[in-house]
Amino acid sequence: MTSARLRLTRDVGMPPELQRGRFEITVDGKNLGSVENHQTVEIPIESGRHTIRIRKGRYSSRDHSFEVSDGEVIDFQCHGARIWPTYVASLIKPDLGISLKQE
Repeated sequence: MTSARLRLTRDVGMPPELQRGRFEITVDGKNLGSVENHQTVEIPIESGRHTIRIRKGRYSSRDHSFEVSDGEVIDFQCHGARIWPTYVASLIKPDLGISLKQE
């Protein structure tokens, strides 16, 4: 039974992303869906403590832990690397390729 929701917005903004395509949404090691450019998705989840990671191929965000209560909606925003130095660094350290932050 799900009692909370995870809302994830893919904010491309300016400058545009250097990482394109669909990003996979993983919560607690389980793939729960994907998000495209300029899209917001809502995913039902159980209340409690969770860890989220966004991934595209070998590139990912860092893990982010969060806690959500019954009836609560937790918001995150993500985007791919936008500037060349970050993109180049993500070639060596793939968890820099996607930015994820809690709103």
